[in-house]
Amino acid sequence: MRAELAFSVGDLARTRFAVSPMWEVGPSMRLLRSGHEHPVHRTWAAQVRPRLAAAGLDRGRLAELVPPSGYVPDFLNPAPAGPSPAFEEELAAIRSAPADRVRAELDRLRDEQGGLGPGLGGLYDDVPRLLERVAEEIEAYWAVALAPYWGRIRAVLDADVFHRARQVAEHGAGRLLGELHSSVSWDDRALRLADRRAPLSRRAAGAGLLLIPSVFTGPVPFTRLAPPDPPQLAYPARGIGALWERPVPQGGGGALAPVLGRSRSLLLAELDSPATTTELARRTGLSAAGVSQCLTALRGAGLVSAHRAGRCVLYARTSVAEALLTAASDGASAP
Repeated sequence: MRAELAFSVGDLARTRFAVSPMWEVGPSMRLLRSGHEHPVHRTWAAQVRPRLAAAGLDRGRLAELVPPSGYVPDFLNPAPAGPSPAFEEELAAIRSAPADRVRAELDRLRDEQGGLGPGLGGLYDDVPRLLERVAEEIEAYWAVALAPYWGRIRAVLDADVFHRARQVAEHGAGRLLGELHSSVSWDDRALRLADRRAPLSRRAAGAGLLLIPSVFTGPVPFTRLAPPDPPQLAYPARGIGALWERPVPQGGGGALAPVLGRSRSLLLAELDSPATTTELARRTGLSAAGVSQCLTALRGAGLVSAHRAGRCVLYARTSVAEALLTAASDGASAP
């Protein structure tokens, strides 16, 4: 089946991009719950699934709201007001979702899935109180599954938006809309989506179009229609294949060791995947106190971020550290 979204000149003028943290929450949760070994996200899933199970997030209300396939309630993806809303802004919008809208979307989920899970039955009866619980689960999921990796993810999303903006500047909006995805086509008056079961009528959508690159959305784009918001189209971002591939200095920190010191460089290298102080001490042979002291210094320099996951704190490299490691690796390999 093919759906078609008509465009006026005004709709085309209102077309814009946004990088949305919540558009990574639902698709990534679905991937984790599927149990499938995704060819790109295998490393990430292997790290996150045990944390998800330990926190009980694989069987809570958020898990019930994101079924293995089909509809996900639209209140989980509020329309971004700007180009890069903070996670906290989107979470606040979810907390303030009107109760009647939440119930209507749960009705649709019930119809499509053949029923609601036990947690969602309670949410239907007491939206204000239990929507706060859902928001708390989303916050916990973010800390465990996405926040430690957000620097990498955000770099891919920003690069995609930069590429698309350049397309518009050099070739016009038609080229942009025609090359978003193989299932999307453009004919100067309408956007057509193959593989979409439901109709995509402009009468049932707001004005314009909100384009949202995503690393976990796929293999086909996702859409959200919730007037008066503009329709949202989340599509697989370019460069996903290299998302988890990053140059890592060898031999205890390589070229960075003279600058940062051997221990700090070694810890940056080990943080190719987020880890706790205890894990880093075990892997590097450094004392826990020494690791803690180095991480404090690296965090103060903006090279490491900390994310609480239950009783543990996960440390991760920031985008600044990623760029520094890449530059060091390129410099070391230059003739």
